[in-house]
Amino acid sequence: MKKAVLFDVDDTLYDQTVPFKEAYSEYFGPDAAVPADELYPVSRKYSNQVFARAMSGEMSMEEMYIYRMQKAFEEFGVKISDEDALGFQYAYVNRQRNIHMTPLMRELLAWCSGRAPLGIITNGPSGHQWDKVKGLKAEQWIPRENVFISAEVGAAKPDRAIFDLAARRMKAEEAQKWFVGDAYELDIEGAMNAGWKTVWINRRGNLRPDGKPAPEYEVRSEEELFAVMQEVLDSDR
Repeated sequence: MKKAVLFDVDDTLYDQTVPFKEAYSEYFGPDAAVPADELYPVSRKYSNQVFARAMSGEMSMEEMYIYRMQKAFEEFGVKISDEDALGFQYAYVNRQRNIHMTPLMRELLAWCSGRAPLGIITNGPSGHQWDKVKGLKAEQWIPRENVFISAEVGAAKPDRAIFDLAARRMKAEEAQKWFVGDAYELDIEGAMNAGWKTVWINRRGNLRPDGKPAPEYEVRSEEELFAVMQEVLDSDR
């Protein structure tokens, strides 16, 4: 059976905590009140909560950046100013310009690209997400026309519209489509609702929401992901 594999970007093709921790230490200092490891998943929770509002224009991107950092710090009893939330964001963006894949992830994409069409579906502003794709040098294995950015196509995960659009443009409507992502509600639930099969790369051991269906595979590391993709793409199922 013909297969196609598409990936999320942030916390999937690279570990997003690396630039987050670097920017956090740079801006707040090594003795910040809240450890970066603890703050990061909370900030992601609030980011996912309001992302659709930011993409629709109901909330500006700056308002989203302020909201997610202030709310994350509040969970630890710490208040930060709008200026500090934005100052950290600018440091974070600068660090994201220097992201890279691990050698193993590069090997995984090279292996997959010889066996199935590859693509990317990612939420975010066009320029910002393209900077990441280029910084990761993902176009070595994933053609530019197979990169679908929410701000460019007018739909964002978990809306099935962005998955359907990707399938049409890749001429993969009849293929068995697999999506690899880190955010359960956006990536896994969104892809499943579009009829795709899923691999949840759950680097930090997040709990699946109560009552929600399990993905075909859940992995905790790139090593596990590589093994799963070998099973998926070498199988006739």
